[in-house]
Amino acid sequence: MTAADRRLPEDGHQLLTTTPPTAPARTLADPDTPFAVVDAHRVRRNIERLARRADRLGVTLRPHVKTAKSLDVAALLHDGTRGPVTVSTLAEAEAFADGGHTDITYAVGVDPHKLPRVLALLRRGVTLRVLLDSAAQAASVAEAAREAGIAVPAQIEIDCDGHRGGLRPDAPELVGIGRVLHEAGCLDGVLTHAGESYFAHTAEERRRAAERERDAAVTAAGRLRAAGLPVPVVSVGSTPTAHAAEDLTGVTELRAGNYVFFDLVMAGLGVCDLDDLALSVVVTVIGHRPEFGWILTDGGWMAMSRDRGTSAQPQDQGYGLVADLDGRLVPGLVMTAASQEHGTLTARDGARLPDLPIGTRLRVLPNHACATAAQHHGYHVVDGTRPARPAPAVQAVWNRVAGW
Repeated sequence: MTAADRRLPEDGHQLLTTTPPTAPARTLADPDTPFAVVDAHRVRRNIERLARRADRLGVTLRPHVKTAKSLDVAALLHDGTRGPVTVSTLAEAEAFADGGHTDITYAVGVDPHKLPRVLALLRRGVTLRVLLDSAAQAASVAEAAREAGIAVPAQIEIDCDGHRGGLRPDAPELVGIGRVLHEAGCLDGVLTHAGESYFAHTAEERRRAAERERDAAVTAAGRLRAAGLPVPVVSVGSTPTAHAAEDLTGVTELRAGNYVFFDLVMAGLGVCDLDDLALSVVVTVIGHRPEFGWILTDGGWMAMSRDRGTSAQPQDQGYGLVADLDGRLVPGLVMTAASQEHGTLTARDGARLPDLPIGTRLRVLPNHACATAAQHHGYHVVDGTRPARPAPAVQAVWNRVAGW
């Protein structure tokens, strides 16, 4: 996927546009490496798994599209319709709005300087919800809404586990913030994210994290309602808790994003199996250092990202596990080091370093799908259920729609 045009909008976020290569790829043996590949069969299976769970729990599923940043992937999330989504940047919000999405939650604390862009989307008919956790942010949103004559839907972020931002459910200022928003016609609900669930290594720990997440949001909503304030949305979610929750009474919507691709961190937690990982990066063997036990590839941290999320898990997977071009894991082979454009593969656990000649193509499974996906302009798409002769056939190309 060659970038034909890179342009920087006013906020510095990079929008990615691509043009078709002069010779369209027919198999994974064709494009120049490194490049990202997605197994569409696994993507669909992962999407269906959580959709069924949300339906059973009686909540609306609002997927987070920050992982794939792709209209093609988003089209699979709600059976081809443009359903509710979550984003992490206004560049994403604008790109998905351009793609026809009209129900968007911007799930990062709002900066008052970004409110003009929020208002511009609202004027286009997009329901764009913003997130805040302070009186200062609430006052800015209320003032902007009054001046523009447009309600700015705002959700109050609730801290359920001390992971990042948000107000504790019992915070004294919660009701006051809610009242400021309500008087401006802007109070839309509460939202929380169990970020600490990414360190929950057992099913029971993830179940308890899901309970804490739910209880925090429902408690905060209850306090606001007791003060006479409307709380139409009670939003929770992370990929680990979304797959662990057993009872979401009082919750209206569930958010998750990583689950579409999954990754080694999620597999290490037990949220998914290695066979569920849909994203990988194709690299080529470019050298050998037998005296060090190294195989060198052309895929470094610019292709994989610097994320080392599995280093805190019982099994450290380095920068990624290595598979052959058909997606079968090469026993004991791990990407253990990375410089900007070079990846170093080594054998572990007594495994023998395989004989991989110069030019051999491999697929590396990433630690963190969101971070790895952000390094690429799009995805070559394969169907892992189809036979690969001589290499997996490229079924489609899914372009990214918005960057960092």
